[in-house]
Amino acid sequence: MNCIHPTPDEPDFATAEMVYIDPQACVDCGACVRACPVGAIKPAERLSPDEMVFVELNALFHADSDVGNGLESPTRPPQAPVPPVVRLPERERLDVAIVGAGPAALYAADELLKQRRVCVRVYDRLAAPHGLVRYGVAPDHPQTRSITGLFRQIESQPGFSYRLGVELGTDVTHDELVETHDAVVYATGAPLDRRIGVPGEDLPGNATATDVVAWYNGHPDHVEAPLDLSAEKIVVVGNGNVALDVARIVLSDVDTLARTDIAEHALDALRSSQVREVEILARRGPAEAAFTVPELVGLLHHDDVDVVVPQRELLGGDDAKSRLLREGTDGEAAPGRRRIVLRFLTAPVEVLGEDAVTGLRVVRTRLETDALGQVRAVPTDEHDVITTTTVLRSVGYRSAPLPGVPFDPVTHRIPNVEGRVLAEPGGDVLPATYVVGWAKRGPTGFIGTNKACSLETVNHLLTDRTAALLVPAPRRLGA
Repeated sequence: MNCIHPTPDEPDFATAEMVYIDPQACVDCGACVRACPVGAIKPAERLSPDEMVFVELNALFHADSDVGNGLESPTRPPQAPVPPVVRLPERERLDVAIVGAGPAALYAADELLKQRRVCVRVYDRLAAPHGLVRYGVAPDHPQTRSITGLFRQIESQPGFSYRLGVELGTDVTHDELVETHDAVVYATGAPLDRRIGVPGEDLPGNATATDVVAWYNGHPDHVEAPLDLSAEKIVVVGNGNVALDVARIVLSDVDTLARTDIAEHALDALRSSQVREVEILARRGPAEAAFTVPELVGLLHHDDVDVVVPQRELLGGDDAKSRLLREGTDGEAAPGRRRIVLRFLTAPVEVLGEDAVTGLRVVRTRLETDALGQVRAVPTDEHDVITTTTVLRSVGYRSAPLPGVPFDPVTHRIPNVEGRVLAEPGGDVLPATYVVGWAKRGPTGFIGTNKACSLETVNHLLTDRTAALLVPAPRRLGA
């Protein structure tokens, strides 16, 4: 019915934080409700009081373009046709190795297994699959984690198999995978954190929000607590969803957390935590905040903590995030309450300390719009020092080089053209080698973004096979 937006032809399709249902086009068939793997689509009459704000947000998205609320969009063109899936010849057989077992890998496997006579073997160095869905989603977000139900359906298909606990370069090489499979698809994500790039960043007391997430989710490489829970205050540089997740989990009531699937070692450590405040720093303003509207709505209705924005003068905008913060936060926390402080127009300059972190020097920024229309943060002459013994960076991710696989050290991705891996950046296509997910496009989008990303790559793989560009492997998976 073309009632769900953004559609694939609309410019915000790849970056939208939410989907919006046009009430004029919707016929209440319920198909989208049944299809959503995380149960995110609800009738308005079933929304809780905390969720009613989404009714307003949905209405604003479909409002006329002259409303001036910051959420308007141009008149929607007809939905673009979905590219047809390439079909293999009826008797053609295809064996594919996928390295990595996260959402992009599973979506790629699903697209491949829609073909006849296809076998997919998924390799991962960890003993458990599902990547960031298992180790990166907060334990108090069970709806997001419920997408594993979809993954189990994919895993149950004929032709699917796992090889877990297998590390590329140690247990198997790229050349061996190419020799034993018709094609190899890399879905290794972006496991490394970006650095802030300021002096003192390597002092004890620095850590990453990603390490904290892996710790409380039970990642086998992160058993020890990566942050000082005896400190009263923690500072997080960066204000994406991961930063909000970490702040919320660290400050949540432990009895509430005990009802989630948080790792036991993390729950035990949090029982004796002395942390009362997490201050989250953002270079730009509320309208440009990296966290999504749904994540913010959930945080503002969290019972365990107060959300504080001291810079009330920055909340005058008509955009959704400024409006939600203006209506849902105060300038200071109630006495005795744990609090998350959102501090905008603030950039780190130096992590202070000699043998360990004692504070963070920051500079006030101002916003400027460049020639391309991008809003950028520019440092001013105003400086400040935030006293803390723990600084967590949460400023994005980057992929890691893989043994025997091309890597672009500038973009921190596997060089590729629409999923076909290149022998070097700007070079020729590497035979039988493909990439999906963050390793392909960089750390952008959401879990569902990987579906369209994987479909594009798989279509190119199938096209190459039908054009005889893939040489059949001398040995088969079942051999």
